[in-house]
Amino acid sequence: MSSMLISRRPARQFGRILLSLLAVLCALTLWAAAAPAAEETVSLAGLAVTVWPPERTEGGKAPLILFSHGYNGCAAQSGFLMSAFARAGYAVFAPSHLDNMCAAGTKAPPPEAPFGKPEMWGEATYRDRADDLRHLLAALEADARWRDRLDFTKLALAGHSLGGFTVLGLAGAWPGWKLPGVKAVLAFAAYSRPFLWYGTLERLSVPVMYQAGSLDRMTASLSAPLGAYDQTPAPKYYVEFKGADHSAWSINGAAFRRTIAAYSLAFLDHYVKGAPADPLLTEKADRVATLRYQSELGVGE
Repeated sequence: MSSMLISRRPARQFGRILLSLLAVLCALTLWAAAAPAAEETVSLAGLAVTVWPPERTEGGKAPLILFSHGYNGCAAQSGFLMSAFARAGYAVFAPSHLDNMCAAGTKAPPPEAPFGKPEMWGEATYRDRADDLRHLLAALEADARWRDRLDFTKLALAGHSLGGFTVLGLAGAWPGWKLPGVKAVLAFAAYSRPFLWYGTLERLSVPVMYQAGSLDRMTASLSAPLGAYDQTPAPKYYVEFKGADHSAWSINGAAFRRTIAAYSLAFLDHYVKGAPADPLLTEKADRVATLRYQSELGVGE
């Protein structure tokens, strides 16, 4: 009898191990089914578009962010920040513009106008970028995969460098570009000199948050007296990160990522979702060199 019990023990142990493995596999399957969709690339409006689906939604539909990458950048260049937006419930779509250099071996096209000569820029300069976002929005509104999942009344624009120029133009800085329905604009290290030259930032009619780095040469045109922040109507915010350079919003900003995301979401949640104002909108965090604001929350210089 004892020999029979001994011979059965390995079989029983194996059975218990098998049941445990099956339980783990079932749990993993359920987790995978419930997990949010990862970053993906799709084709919309004839464009390669990187998508960050929302990890949660409020009221069944997600607010929408269209992101414009920098000159010679990539749609996925600011993935850390777009992922933070998705975790907060936003659906993010970023097209690859014609000037992108995402593919290996791609030769950089020359700029359409010299960056150092803003007087040579106009509404025709990089108009294709504005058209990309406009066509992308129209495609989302018409596409059965997306139109019932997105809240088009809660639309924000975000852009880095030349992408900041693009979204400011769409928000009204270029009157011929203006995109209806925009609730807020995030402009990261934005190229703004053409708008300063022509004095058109006063035409902006939506809340804007400028973010900049203290080591970025682009910052002077944003923060100087009569610069982009000064010429922008309220409500407006300016956040300058101490020690950040031009690429802090893409490949080189690991030390600033948490703070960049926190200020960005405080701004978006208030002006796009309609949430109560986060105290961060009027408070300077540790890595922030300068915080300026003029809005319904008061004035801070």
